[in-house]
Amino acid sequence: MPADSILGRFERAKARRSAWEGHWRECYDYAMPQRDGALSETVPGQKKTDKLFDGTAPDAVDQLAASLMAELTPPWSRWFDLVPGPDVPAQDAMRIAGPLEEASATLQRHFDRSNFAVEIHQCYLDLVTVGTACLLFEEAALGESTAFRFTAVPLGEAVLEEGPTGLLDISFRRSEFTEEALKARFPKADVITDQAVGETDQGDKKYAVLEAVIPDPDHGYTYRALLTEGSHTADRATELAQGSFPASPFINFRWMKAPGEIYGRSPVMKALPDIKTANKVVELVLKNATIAVTGIWQADDDGVLNPATVKLLPGTIIPKAVGSSGLTPLSAPGNFDVSTLMLDDMRGRIRASLLADKLGQVNAPKMTATEVLERSAEMARQLGATYGRLQAELMFPLVRRAVSILRRRGEIPDIVLDGHEVDLQIVSPIALHRRRAEAQSAMQWFEMIGLFGPEAAQIVKPQEAARWLAKSFRIPDTLLRTPEEMTIAQDKEANAGADPLAGLGKMLGPLAGAAGGSDPTAALSGLAGAAQAAVDPNAAIPGPIPAMAGPAKSGGGNV
Repeated sequence: MPADSILGRFERAKARRSAWEGHWRECYDYAMPQRDGALSETVPGQKKTDKLFDGTAPDAVDQLAASLMAELTPPWSRWFDLVPGPDVPAQDAMRIAGPLEEASATLQRHFDRSNFAVEIHQCYLDLVTVGTACLLFEEAALGESTAFRFTAVPLGEAVLEEGPTGLLDISFRRSEFTEEALKARFPKADVITDQAVGETDQGDKKYAVLEAVIPDPDHGYTYRALLTEGSHTADRATELAQGSFPASPFINFRWMKAPGEIYGRSPVMKALPDIKTANKVVELVLKNATIAVTGIWQADDDGVLNPATVKLLPGTIIPKAVGSSGLTPLSAPGNFDVSTLMLDDMRGRIRASLLADKLGQVNAPKMTATEVLERSAEMARQLGATYGRLQAELMFPLVRRAVSILRRRGEIPDIVLDGHEVDLQIVSPIALHRRRAEAQSAMQWFEMIGLFGPEAAQIVKPQEAARWLAKSFRIPDTLLRTPEEMTIAQDKEANAGADPLAGLGKMLGPLAGAAGGSDPTAALSGLAGAAQAAVDPNAAIPGPIPAMAGPAKSGGGNV
């Protein structure tokens, strides 16, 4: 695709995005003012809460973002598994389960050592506040401790479009770099000095770079990087880099999607009327409280009282004319009780819209197992649709991109997440709630059929049931025996059951060897005599062992 086509498509997509910018800014101003730099450049360290009077919405946004991170992608915890697909035969599935488990562990180690936890939390804040988030997933340089590097792209830099499949996988990012940063990111590019779009506070020139990732049916995703001017004219665009990716490095995901819209809508947008009203009510209550504390005073113009010279201090004498009412307080017109009732109602609706009362911290320190399961079921019901969308738009593309990077580096086998031979299984805490509920139901059923006697219990396949429970509780396949290992173990048990003294002889071999013989019966007799001597100190240890010359006498003497 030529540069002018890319720039024209970017301009059209940016024009469509302009309708959202005012809405996004309002959401950031009232719910997450610290992130308002995501839309426009701000001064570092600038105060951003001067116009915010009620903190219910920012607190609820923080709680919801933290809950999403803990339930979907918990840090330092495995939230995905690579497992054999449904098209793999059972014997082959058992064989490749081990290598897939090792590949999953390798992926998790790279996630843990990277900055994933830091950047994904910023994306969750954007998701809850404005309904759309963008995460840039790049490959780190060779020699670093991890192969992954993440960047939470501000929405002010990201311009998105839906692809032919309905996914939000057409990404444009316009960002500015200094000359040093530009050469570090694109070392093979030639920087044209007259294409600078501005200067930093230190006097360094800034250059505008447009990165585009567009789906390509033949090569996955096509990547283009262009050095442009502020006007984005095609004749001034310089090619910086181009290439292709099996999986898109830009991972875009939404909270929910309205018909005919590209960008997502957030819970803050739904609660924005209550958030703005509560903020205004608190502002008016504070003003009314100031009047109630300091008071408003009125005085008759009697020619004696001069309000400019009056000081309201203890012991002050205020002169007044005869017949004048002097200085009298004016009663406050506001009603604090009504405003308090209104605030409680609006704050409750804000917390309900942002799920703070469902996903927040539990007030009671102790919860029964039933309460935990009921709370998990309620949480899954409240956010089931959102979790399903995030699984499709965030978690699956995230793991596919990670697999493509490590596969190219040779750190994991050459696997393809096609859902047939190798499948991706989400095992985040929210997904485990359903599995544990199913396992609990199965255990109750096992107990119930046990009441019908041994004949009814024969309907259960013990090994298959144990393997199913192991999967439900996320027991690694490496801890389970394969069918071949089970057959070998059963043969050993059968051989040991045919000659009980042979198995006992192995355990008592050292004792028999010390006695100079190999008869297990003699060793057993010696062990029994030693046990009797331990009970009765006067008893002598019998000596059936040939190597012992006569019975050994107890050295304990009379007690």
